Amino acid sequence: MHTFHRIPGILPGAALWLFSHSSLADWELNLTEGVTEISREVYDMHMFVLWICVWIGVLVFGAMAISIVRHRKSRGAVPAGFHESTFAEVLWTVIPFAILITMAWPAAKTLIAMEDTSDADITLKVTGHQWKWEYEYLDSGVKFISSLHPESREAAALGSGIDPATVDNYLLEVDNPVVLPVGKKIRFLLTASDVIHAWWIPDFAIKKDAIPGFINEMWTNIEEEGIYRGQCAELCGRDHGFMPIVVHALSQEKYDEWVSAQLAAAEAVAASADREWAMDELMQRGEKVYGTYCVACHQANGEGIAGAFPSLKGTPMMLNDLEGHIDIVLNGKPGTAMQAFSTQLNDADLAAVITYERNAWGNDTGDVIQPATIKAARIQ
Repeated sequence: MHTFHRIPGILPGAALWLFSHSSLADWELNLTEGVTEISREVYDMHMFVLWICVWIGVLVFGAMAISIVRHRKSRGAVPAGFHESTFAEVLWTVIPFAILITMAWPAAKTLIAMEDTSDADITLKVTGHQWKWEYEYLDSGVKFISSLHPESREAAALGSGIDPATVDNYLLEVDNPVVLPVGKKIRFLLTASDVIHAWWIPDFAIKKDAIPGFINEMWTNIEEEGIYRGQCAELCGRDHGFMPIVVHALSQEKYDEWVSAQLAAAEAVAASADREWAMDELMQRGEKVYGTYCVACHQANGEGIAGAFPSLKGTPMMLNDLEGHIDIVLNGKPGTAMQAFSTQLNDADLAAVITYERNAWGNDTGDVIQPATIKAARIQ
């Protein structure tokens, strides 16, 4: 793949002095070079075009300045008498055309390479939900939901009293990061369940919309182990800023160990769904599930947000309508922000969160919902 001579970016000293506050320490005034071949191609292309624009500006405005100074009326300059010049017409047509071709040729090669998802080693399906990401490794069967880390969510809550500045990677940390191996071509399949989202990792130089009913593709090949962060890059709703992306790039050996651990954990979860759960177990697990999936809309106290999201505290459904409660959690409510969680959560998690909601905040119904009940409701 074509590469350009690397020209370092310039960080103006005046701007550095003006914005020297510690909170701005991570600000950058240029694209990141990233950790993939494509990201470096994009960076090199950016710098190449930038310097072309700089030299065009220097030549054009320099010529204007010289002409204004040397050919001013006070010095006795006399305007030329011609109305057109064939040579000038040809010159200012040929030169811009040549410049555009010089930029377009390598840019087209990079764009074509960015779209070539063939011969991938791993395929990862990414589904956007309001407001979390679902990941499914089609080659191994690993599947999980990645949500905003609880520490960030607690700091973001109104009246929490937590200073966001004290939270590491505020709004850029998740509970379940994506894990990928280095040195492998990874193909992403992107879609969404509700509205348009966009999956974006600056260090990989990849960003693509996740659109309901459509599958978009992109790829990457990570060259360095590390942790890389990104965000949803589409305005997908009121909690758009609560959809970070975190990728842990590991060696192939460590990646294989992670896959094995994930598959073992999934088997354990599946086995646990067949036993009877005690109330205390369900409440403890349900509180965690609620804090991850439900608290953004219904709030930690279950009272919701007036005019936007309904309260779960002391409502007729919470106190009396168990069947309706199970149905709305499983299948959602069309025309509202209430999602269907049947594909996002397993039977044990669904039983736990419903049990928690029916016994928290003074609801105290005493209802204990078992995973078997959820499994039966799925079949109906």
